[in-house]
Amino acid sequence: MNSHLISNILRFVFLVFLQVLVLNNINFAGYINPYLYVLFILLYPFTGNQSLFLFLSFLLGISIDIFEDSGGINAAACLIAAFVRPNLLRFSFGISYDHQNIRLSATPIGAKLSYVILMVLIHHFVLFSLEMFSLNHIILILKKTLFSSIFTVSLILLSLSLFSKKYR
Repeated sequence: MNSHLISNILRFVFLVFLQVLVLNNINFAGYINPYLYVLFILLYPFTGNQSLFLFLSFLLGISIDIFEDSGGINAAACLIAAFVRPNLLRFSFGISYDHQNIRLSATPIGAKLSYVILMVLIHHFVLFSLEMFSLNHIILILKKTLFSSIFTVSLILLSLSLFSKKYR
């Protein structure tokens, strides 16, 4: 097995356990939760098999759902995030994505920020919309999406800067 496969498997397992054992127990002001497991979707190799990526994203979400007993909302949010990822990559990185020569650690901060923020916002909006499943709670959905996204994006950027090969 190659090193990329092993690192992706380890990242997957680590993020699931970190989410269910630590991060799910964090709850600020009743509606701010970090969802760091989205990092797996963000960091999956850009040139990887898209069908496998969609399956792994579903598996990631359903793993979180099994531990949370949340009925598939994480799986749906992960699957939608994985599905829109090529469009977000094209939007954020432009021609670099089309030529398949993106390295997230070496991209400009603006492109990296737009990619991370848009991915997290989409994931969180789907997640909280399915959690509430009512337009009567749209303000609460938007508040949870905004504040949890700010916290999640901060954690993701911190993780990227701490564990990036660029800084080693």
